[in-house]
Amino acid sequence: MARLDLAAVNQAGMEAVPVATIAARLDRLPPSRYTRRLVILLSLGAWFEFYDLFFSGYIAPALYQSGIYTPTTKGFLGAAGFASFVASLFAGLFIGTLCMSQFSDRLGRRLIFSVSLLWYSVCTLIMAFQATAGAVNVWRFLAGVGLGVQQVTIDTYISELVPHETRGAALAFSQFLTFLAVPFAALASWLLVPVKFLGLDGWRWVVLIGASGGVLIWFIRTRIPESPRWLEQRGRLDEANRLMAEIEERVRKETGKELPPPRVVEGERKKEQARGSWKEMWSKPYRRRTVMLVTYHLLWPQGYYGFANWAPTFLLAEGIDVTKTLGYIAIIAIANPIGPLLGWTVADKFERKWQIAWSALSVGVFGLLFATQKAALGVIVFGLLVTLSNNWMSFAFHAYQTELYPTRIRAGAVGFVYSWSRFGVIVSSFVIAFLLRRYGTTGAFVYIAITMLLVFLVIGAAGPRTNRRRLEEIAQ
Repeated sequence: MARLDLAAVNQAGMEAVPVATIAARLDRLPPSRYTRRLVILLSLGAWFEFYDLFFSGYIAPALYQSGIYTPTTKGFLGAAGFASFVASLFAGLFIGTLCMSQFSDRLGRRLIFSVSLLWYSVCTLIMAFQATAGAVNVWRFLAGVGLGVQQVTIDTYISELVPHETRGAALAFSQFLTFLAVPFAALASWLLVPVKFLGLDGWRWVVLIGASGGVLIWFIRTRIPESPRWLEQRGRLDEANRLMAEIEERVRKETGKELPPPRVVEGERKKEQARGSWKEMWSKPYRRRTVMLVTYHLLWPQGYYGFANWAPTFLLAEGIDVTKTLGYIAIIAIANPIGPLLGWTVADKFERKWQIAWSALSVGVFGLLFATQKAALGVIVFGLLVTLSNNWMSFAFHAYQTELYPTRIRAGAVGFVYSWSRFGVIVSSFVIAFLLRRYGTTGAFVYIAITMLLVFLVIGAAGPRTNRRRLEEIAQ
């Protein structure tokens, strides 16, 4: 412990202080271009996950016309229905987040980030050339496994690299960048789905765009460092200190100022160098948080993906033709990055738990109003409001869940609780298909509204406060 932090030299007395933990040194860093570049590079990987998640709904009309899928099925779990296409992806996401995210805690954030993006790209490339519902579902499932671990790793990565004063804003900015994929997917579907190019149906070209993410891996991975928090936690102190010194030097040169002294949380060094285990998320104080997040993740996808994946089908059910439907959805999709962009400026000013709770309630209210619209203006206005509310909730919870666990179990614990959102989508896909067939769009949105009310109650009652607090403070 004799190493010295030369950046913490007192200018008046030239007196050096002992080196603090990596976490303390990271959290005292001021905003910098270097940190923003890291967030941008990591968000490029997440861009492809969001593109894939949202093109499902946009290519649905083409999948119906091709005869590969049907909008609804006679049986609740019909494999030829569009619900199976949605469910196969989220089954893969469920397995990826539940079973593989823990490898990020064991092998490192950087390696798992790269491998998961490559895995997804290869499986999606193969899926684009399948001709039957069964074959598409198999490769959709395998692609989902790669995507499942990717988003957990990215959220964990960013939360560990960014100072606590701007953690919410950084994840909001990341979500803004990744949500740009949604209007892009809508626009690509609008332009490509109706046409055939080089002998391939347009929807296949939409899928192939998503598969292109693999080529970015080597560009991105050489420009992002490993998480110094993770290196310290794994006992690789020399690497952690060397990397941290490089980061501090970059920030110091950018700002032209000496860095403020680090502040160590009591007991932080001992705790952060301890080894974590899966069962720790069920011990105090994490058990209550784990139960709350599992419940939340079973509920929120009903509204979020219930709208995102089924909006075109809802409009088709109301008698709106395919061209107009895709046009309306393309307009609504423009709102996807706006929610996180607005939140970027206030993400750390309002308590995170209440941002999640109130945005969920808004989804329920605006969704019910969307279901009653017949005219183009009403469809677009309330579709935009549902989308804004959904995406505000999204950036807020992506920040929130990474704040509730310590570094030693962060990726594994977040992966476990997040995996239940994937399971929730699998269930909701078939429930919404059933409700749509029996009770129409209104019945489907009543179901969505009830689940969003439950989200408000769960997060409002059980969620701890996290804004502007050190990760290590929240963990204790």
